[in-house]
Amino acid sequence: MNIHQDIFCKLKLTSVAASLCSALGVDKPNQANEPLEALVKLCEGKGVDRVLMYNPEAIALWIFEKYADLFTPVMLNTDITLPLESVMPSVTPVCFGTMYTGAYPEIHGIQAYVKPVIKTDSVFDALIRAGKKPCIVSTDNDSMSKIYLEREMDYFIVETPDEANEKAIELIKEDKYDFIAVYNGNYDGTMHRYGPESEESIDALKHNVKAFEALANAVKENWKNHKTLIGFAPDHGCHEIDGGCGSHGLYMPEDMNIVHFYGII
Repeated sequence: MNIHQDIFCKLKLTSVAASLCSALGVDKPNQANEPLEALVKLCEGKGVDRVLMYNPEAIALWIFEKYADLFTPVMLNTDITLPLESVMPSVTPVCFGTMYTGAYPEIHGIQAYVKPVIKTDSVFDALIRAGKKPCIVSTDNDSMSKIYLEREMDYFIVETPDEANEKAIELIKEDKYDFIAVYNGNYDGTMHRYGPESEESIDALKHNVKAFEALANAVKENWKNHKTLIGFAPDHGCHEIDGGCGSHGLYMPEDMNIVHFYGII
């Protein structure tokens, strides 16, 4: 799927939250935009009762288009590929705030790189109201470990992305949670230091793909009695700046255009 980099994607990150709730038969968060039609159709009639969201950071649509072969394990474990426009400013807490509330930043309240607890209704709140058990697996001091605190749910905060992925696999094996969100920030951290296309960053991207594949395999092995919606869902994109480093946060296609992958296992 080719999206010219002089335009912005038509589908919106604000539609993800409602889509996830729709998959599980739960009312959407009260400020969420309408769901993604393709994702609703994917889940329709499938009896989805589990969701696993893998959230790598800063993987842009242009990265996917240029290095599509690296994403083969992701595509083999998913059914649809959705180009999406993120939100401004295109930085982590703002974008994950929108992804899981379905609301624009001016509504959920995070409009800069700060990490307050979001009070706006979220996917996690909607699931809890419906009697379901969500949890978040994240690394310490990152946005996903902070902005959705203070809910009646479990948080597993660890030191490294590898530990987060190991914990997520452990939770899949335990089969206690209806919804697991797993955050990995390793590509973003590497990209800022070395640039989006550096050898180090491409290695980090490969690591994210392998992590997603391992999570998908864990679902196949341990959730055989469930129908699971699995997602590979970054928050924003990135671009190279002077000095060969990477950045994001601007209203430009490289930062705003992202791609999500979803499938039923």
